[in-house]
Amino acid sequence: MKLSFINKKDCSVNLKDFLQKENGVSARLITKLKRQHLGITCGGELIRTIDDVPPGAEVVLNISDENEIVPNGALDVPVIYEDEHVVVFSKPQGMPVHPSMNHYTDTLGNFFSWMYPDITFRPVNRLDRNTSGLCVAAKNQHSAALLQRSVEKTYYALICGTPYRLSGTIDAPIKRQTESMITRCVAPDGQRAVTHYTVLSSCGKYSWVRVKLETGRTHQIRVHFSYTGFPLAGDDLYGGCCDDAHGQTLHCGDVSFPDSDGNVISLSTEPGENIQSIFRKYNFEMISM
Repeated sequence: MKLSFINKKDCSVNLKDFLQKENGVSARLITKLKRQHLGITCGGELIRTIDDVPPGAEVVLNISDENEIVPNGALDVPVIYEDEHVVVFSKPQGMPVHPSMNHYTDTLGNFFSWMYPDITFRPVNRLDRNTSGLCVAAKNQHSAALLQRSVEKTYYALICGTPYRLSGTIDAPIKRQTESMITRCVAPDGQRAVTHYTVLSSCGKYSWVRVKLETGRTHQIRVHFSYTGFPLAGDDLYGGCCDDAHGQTLHCGDVSFPDSDGNVISLSTEPGENIQSIFRKYNFEMISM
């Protein structure tokens, strides 16, 4: 894959400054390309980081990528958005993002590998297996570094019951539960975790909640709502009611991020059948704020 940048100034610019300061290329990627044959070129010729980029000149990064994930084109994952730098999937509930011992060929990574056999799978926001919704994957190392700090996400969850406070903030530290590799809990000596929420509708048994994260701890949404007494429906790990769902009813419904020209891309997707079936079963009423 090639990435190109043009010096639009009327003066020469040091290559290192041009790449890092003006175009956000990471030092790690620059170091990798320096070791690669014709990794960084200007006018088709090798250019060093101590050299200057003339006005109007084009610098090309020749990025070699590797993909070791088994491709699987039999999977069905909707593509919501795509350009030369990024692709955004609507991941269904029950599909892991990364291959593992028990999920070797049925993951989003396997589908990505089928779509892009020569590109490394680099998901920017990683969703749990039973969390559905928008998953952003970068198509190269440079885009991954830029998107890691700029993707804004909004989650939606079905929680058990209706909180007395219809909007608010849960500020409670989270740590790994003793002797467990998976479960997290609220604890005074945990890492700071902050969750903002707004109840959108309720049927009494369940409430549909919009969630914004200020921090990104493992299982943060699930742990915080369980801690406040309103666990996610279907979340048996954290005490949620499983009458109508199996696996947490959590959905990444909105994302936004800047494209290569600085324009903001805003995307949305509807929740899957595991959540929609509960909406059909119960009479949800909108909450007036």
